[in-house]
Amino acid sequence: MKASLSRELIALRAVKELSEGMYVNLGIGLPTLVSQFIPEGMEVMLHAENGVLGYGRITTEDKEMDIDLVNAGLQPVTLRPGASFFNHADSFAMIRGGHIDLVILGGYQVSEKGDLANWTTSFERVGAVGGAMDLACGVKRVVVLMQHVTASGEPRIVRQCTYPLTAREVVNTIITDLAVIEVVKEGLIVKEIAPGWTPEEVQSLTEPKLMVAPDLREIEL
Repeated sequence: MKASLSRELIALRAVKELSEGMYVNLGIGLPTLVSQFIPEGMEVMLHAENGVLGYGRITTEDKEMDIDLVNAGLQPVTLRPGASFFNHADSFAMIRGGHIDLVILGGYQVSEKGDLANWTTSFERVGAVGGAMDLACGVKRVVVLMQHVTASGEPRIVRQCTYPLTAREVVNTIITDLAVIEVVKEGLIVKEIAPGWTPEEVQSLTEPKLMVAPDLREIEL
């Protein structure tokens, strides 16, 4: 198998989806890494459903760590100037009220129509829905970060999800270790591709038919 983007590089590419002044929620897992790469001077307010707005990067340094200050994935985080705290009800009111501009979620599967399955698989007896269903349905734009295929080589971008759905037709953009793909009414458009890969090779690892953007380019970090 050719080399593909690391988890860190996927997160770094996801930062390009952010813009000044955005209110952004980062899902558990791979999306939490995005906080590590937001430029110092960029004013982006990170929201977590456990009740914090305006947190910063994940920290492992004892002098910065506060065991009571964590993101939704229970990782210790720093605070940025102007941060605030509130209860779960207020946090979910922000989500359900459409006040969050962008959510970046992990995914097990995404369908060609933008259906998302990200809370359990057929191999797990229980799953953790968390705030994913509210976020997928209540946030203005949904970006999904994931590996292009499973550990056994099965496509994660599928015609129809076989895992329990989080939400239907909500995903706008998929960023994998191989490509950046936009979900539109007509289907899936490959906009960017990993270095050394061809559209045909990405298609061979993708279940639905992919359209190739006329201005296809190498993934920009």
